[in-house]
Amino acid sequence: MELNEAIDLINTPQLKQERPQNWADLGCGSGLFTYALAQYLAPKSHIYAVDKHLVQFNKHFYPAGLHLQFLQADFTQIGLPLHNLDGILMANALHYVKQQANFIEQLKSYLQPQGKLLIVEYDTNRANQWVPFPLPFSELKSLLLEAGFIHVTKLRSRASVFNNGTMYAAISSLPT
Repeated sequence: MELNEAIDLINTPQLKQERPQNWADLGCGSGLFTYALAQYLAPKSHIYAVDKHLVQFNKHFYPAGLHLQFLQADFTQIGLPLHNLDGILMANALHYVKQQANFIEQLKSYLQPQGKLLIVEYDTNRANQWVPFPLPFSELKSLLLEAGFIHVTKLRSRASVFNNGTMYAAISSLPT
């Protein structure tokens, strides 16, 4: 996927705020969606990019005035130094978590009231070695509503090169 496609996939007015925000990209991988998220955040915003593998970010791909901090850690472990976040992005990462309901509860502790959860996943329920715990949108919606999130919205879908399937982006938030 190209950067412009990632930017389009997560496009929503909910990301475009005038005030600086603090976000985390859990399981950031190469940083593709970190860069995409950066396009929507106000100057002086902060993104914590978390991955267990070292990532080198190219400042050319994110706007000036945005602070990007890499944390080398396993995002599934309890105790990440993340607090009072405005939002969490997980792009093609939640399908690695076996106990997704428990993990969502952990994510809530990182967010402030009205904190957003932006998810990009494969819209399939067939597991394989690359997507061990798939999470189609219908299951994500149920999982988030049960965890107390509100307004679970599918932003858009796109064809995936993986298994002739589709990917989706969805956003939700905690109540006030």
